[in-house]
Amino acid sequence: MCNKRILVTGGAGFIGAHLCAKLLQQGHEVICLDNYFTGAKANVSSLLNNSRFELVRHDVTLPLHFEVDEIYNLACPASPVHYQYNPAKTTQTSVLGAIHVLELARFLKAKVLQASTSEVYGDPAIHPQDESYWGNVNPIGPRSCYDEGKRCAETLFFDYHRQYGVNSKVIRIFNTYGPLMNLADGRVVSNFIVQALQGQDITIYGNGTQTRSFCYVDDLVEGMIRMMATESGCSGPVNLGNPCELTMLKLAENVLRLTGSKSKLVFKSLPQDDPRQRHPNIELAKSKLAWEPKVALEEGLQKTIAYFRKVLAFRSFREERLF
Repeated sequence: MCNKRILVTGGAGFIGAHLCAKLLQQGHEVICLDNYFTGAKANVSSLLNNSRFELVRHDVTLPLHFEVDEIYNLACPASPVHYQYNPAKTTQTSVLGAIHVLELARFLKAKVLQASTSEVYGDPAIHPQDESYWGNVNPIGPRSCYDEGKRCAETLFFDYHRQYGVNSKVIRIFNTYGPLMNLADGRVVSNFIVQALQGQDITIYGNGTQTRSFCYVDDLVEGMIRMMATESGCSGPVNLGNPCELTMLKLAENVLRLTGSKSKLVFKSLPQDDPRQRHPNIELAKSKLAWEPKVALEEGLQKTIAYFRKVLAFRSFREERLF
């Protein structure tokens, strides 16, 4: 493998940090760019002593000036609690961020990959979702800043490919979990685990029959790298996710069993436009990338629970020292 100089925007985030580590492991030089809204220096602290790693504080809504061979664009808050905090900025991050990474890729003749999302499918009317489905998205709802921002970013990636010949690639990420998730991430896996470990009630929105498919972060990163390695004719979009679907009730049961928690289940109203089903068709990823998830849910949850146990124990230790 030829060693490259690679820019990862949103590189100090949950997925970005894992991607940076993997790229360094493969021998590449990595520039990790983040504004630390949801990312954290702590996520990449173990990489700072690597001479091939550079950490830059910057916001993708501003122009980018780097010399690189490849760009992974992951910059955008991905959980509702974060992207709804400043919805106008969320849309700007998706749209202006896409423009800035594409302009840089155009100037450098670099490969560029957009980390899009299964949210482009909205509350899907077909099941499972394949890449030919145009989606069922509310363009004016509280989730629209993220959903429509990502959809517009995809439009830009394909327009730059057609109009300027940019070697652009689009993946659609389905629910992903693993170590380095934020304690206050707001998404279901981290919510359930943190609540269970702290003995709090497990919050389920709706009746718990809505479904998701959960991909362990190591599997996702492998799929991203394989997509970047494809030739210019493979632009996507390509779904990356785990096709093993389960209900929120079943996920809660698994978390309670693996943590040994006695937490109770409590039910709250389903948020507006929250999708009832999320299940990727990954046949395209199998055929184009020779990729499919390897880590079973039980194994992935055990690793994620172990991570959160350490984080919570460290936080408790610090609080005890303070008081």
